[in-house]
Amino acid sequence: MINFAAAVGAEDTEILIWQSWEGIIILMATYVIGDIHGRLKLLDQLIQDVPWDIARDKIVFLGDLIDRGADAPGVVNRVMELVNRNPNIVVLSGNHEQMLLDCLAYGDLQWLIPENGGLATLSAYGFELDQLKDVSDIKIPPEHVEFIRGLPFYHEDEQAIYVHAGLVPGEHPSETDTDVLVWTRDLDFFKGYDGKLCFFGHTPTAFLPREGRSRRWGIYIHNGCVGIDTSGEDGSPLSCIQVESFTLYQSYPSGTTEVERLKHRKPSISTARVAP
Repeated sequence: MINFAAAVGAEDTEILIWQSWEGIIILMATYVIGDIHGRLKLLDQLIQDVPWDIARDKIVFLGDLIDRGADAPGVVNRVMELVNRNPNIVVLSGNHEQMLLDCLAYGDLQWLIPENGGLATLSAYGFELDQLKDVSDIKIPPEHVEFIRGLPFYHEDEQAIYVHAGLVPGEHPSETDTDVLVWTRDLDFFKGYDGKLCFFGHTPTAFLPREGRSRRWGIYIHNGCVGIDTSGEDGSPLSCIQVESFTLYQSYPSGTTEVERLKHRKPSISTARVAP
């Protein structure tokens, strides 16, 4: 069920127009999805309710597909299915994917600290902590591990930079330590970044500076950065934003998908690679 928080008219459906070699006009919009954290129901709700072309439009997942929620394997499966159907889908690594890989590769137990949510993923894959003698006993499907291992740490296109946690102002992400890209929580970025439009997740918007938020579970928009991780609480939604029109779609556990027009808050797009 879709609830239009603001009416969406034809003027809001802005998309990129590409000319193929065959001379056919191809229309493609870009969507960004925040931290899913194992909430397959909310992802499927977006897939059903967002008016996109799921086989053609560009969709960027900002990472943290797993942990905390009940069905991390289902989320990974669903995203892999989408990637196989649509070459324009980009999936980034988050800190939770990195913790899983570090646990499997190096025996790093940070992933299994209860507060980090890895135990929910472990259980969803059919294992309980008290049944394990060693991390080598954890058997996650190899295709899932390989998929997660191959995820990039950032993406950039003509419109924006996309990253899980944030950027170092004045530094291109290609020059930044990957730990920063998936772990940083830096007020200099949240409040001082004014470079090329940047979408990020990782820090729930409820904990971001108040001046960039307008409501509970709203997204964060300040200068050039846009935070869309609205996870972290019972009842909180999964957020998806169309880049061109800044139309926000939020799927709630209640089954409602709310739609809000935010074009009036869209930052002006800088041609700079990053903030000077």
